[in-house]
Amino acid sequence: MLEGIYTGLTTAFLPLNLLLVFVGCFAGTFIGMLPGLGPISAIALMIPITYGFNPSSGMILMAGVYYGAIFGGSTSSILINAPGVAGTVATSFDGYPMAQQGKAGKALALAAYSSFSGGTIAAIFLLIAAPALASVSLSFQSSDYFALMVLGLTAVSAFAGKGGFLKASIMTLFGLMIATIGTDGSSGVQRFTFGRLDLIDGISFLLLAMATFALSEALMVILKKDKVSKKAEEAAQGNLGSLKVSKEEVKDIAPTIGRSSVLGFFVGVLPGAGATIASFLAYGMERNLSRGKEKERFGKGSPRGLAAPETANNAACSGSFVPLLTLGIPGSGTTAVMLGALLSYGIRPGPRLFVEEPQVFWSVIISMYVGNVMLLILNLPLIPYIAKLLVLPRQILTPLILFFSLIGVYLVSFNTFDIQLMIFIAIIALVLRILDFPMAPMLLGFILGRMMEENLRRALLINDGSYSFLWERPITLTILIITLLTVMAPVFSYLKQKRSEKLVTA
Repeated sequence: MLEGIYTGLTTAFLPLNLLLVFVGCFAGTFIGMLPGLGPISAIALMIPITYGFNPSSGMILMAGVYYGAIFGGSTSSILINAPGVAGTVATSFDGYPMAQQGKAGKALALAAYSSFSGGTIAAIFLLIAAPALASVSLSFQSSDYFALMVLGLTAVSAFAGKGGFLKASIMTLFGLMIATIGTDGSSGVQRFTFGRLDLIDGISFLLLAMATFALSEALMVILKKDKVSKKAEEAAQGNLGSLKVSKEEVKDIAPTIGRSSVLGFFVGVLPGAGATIASFLAYGMERNLSRGKEKERFGKGSPRGLAAPETANNAACSGSFVPLLTLGIPGSGTTAVMLGALLSYGIRPGPRLFVEEPQVFWSVIISMYVGNVMLLILNLPLIPYIAKLLVLPRQILTPLILFFSLIGVYLVSFNTFDIQLMIFIAIIALVLRILDFPMAPMLLGFILGRMMEENLRRALLINDGSYSFLWERPITLTILIITLLTVMAPVFSYLKQKRSEKLVTA
């Protein structure tokens, strides 16, 4: 472990990697605060840039963008009640009332300190927890990896809104279907290429990610009416107030930060949970723990109500790297994109990553702490100027997204067919988004589909074509039982809700 930490320190503190942490945090902060543009779109735009770097540097840049976007998403939540990312929705519950009371500066400062604390505590947990999970690497076989991929696919429940589990499942199957396009790795037979040479290697992850997130997001921005421009202009031009936080307020929120950091990290570790769930759970926990007048302040400008979700969502960001790096299971749509980027480098995240690619594994973890320090230094002095970015007109923003999306894909392949296919997929994605179908499950199915197929074939080959490995290996059976329980959870929840409704009516 100490040797790994030393490897991570030497890699993370290389001048290029320090610069990339700074660039990632800076870009992520600005992208995260723009309503509608979240970390998924930000990372999708960064993928073409990372192809010019080694895997460690590329992952450090994307990790910086990820927690930078979560960090920056609180700004629009507090100032104009328009969360930049889903993970900062709970921040607006008390952040926006504070801004309306003339305490916008204090609210932004509290959010910055809470985010820094949550990210730092989670980074320390990550140092301890990741090697513990990676120590099981020698006991994993192809059948276990197949079961893990199946478990990873059940994470669709986290991407589904209320009553949207069926839609998320359909999108996952759609992603699995897209993954089969191209040449079969085992038999060499072409599948679903329709005689097109351009599809022999299948559809690239970069093309699909840019089309479904960045490009379709730009088209959504065009369709949406700009409802927050007046609020944004007022926030950008108005007086933010003092940024100072008193000692009494620090003492008041310190226990909240401690509890929310632990909760956020462990929620982030759960595959399919993520920053949004962590922030709501932390907010609810703090509200339930508060008593008397403090409880009444929740929703009206409570510092605890602001600190809890901000701490938890940043802690969850760090926590989500545990299943990603040690099990190869993405914990959110954002880490699903990062998983695809790792695979494009030829690196397979999983229990063996700790042993096979220690410089990637440890440098990402170490860079998180460095990034949190940079975010704090960046955000506090820049808060008055950051607020002015909220008035960036759509006429400038949308063409920039379109330009970077199309050029990014073309510069990787230099193939005009990829541009045509990207536009076609983006139009389909736009229609599906209007119909409220989530995009992240499709990307998850696409990424895990090929890995599932390879591991299943290998397991069948080892077992002479028998499926008995599914119940004979204890690890495989345990994972599949957990998968079954995860799949059945929405059904149990629905039945419980129906039963309670009947009791109420009775």
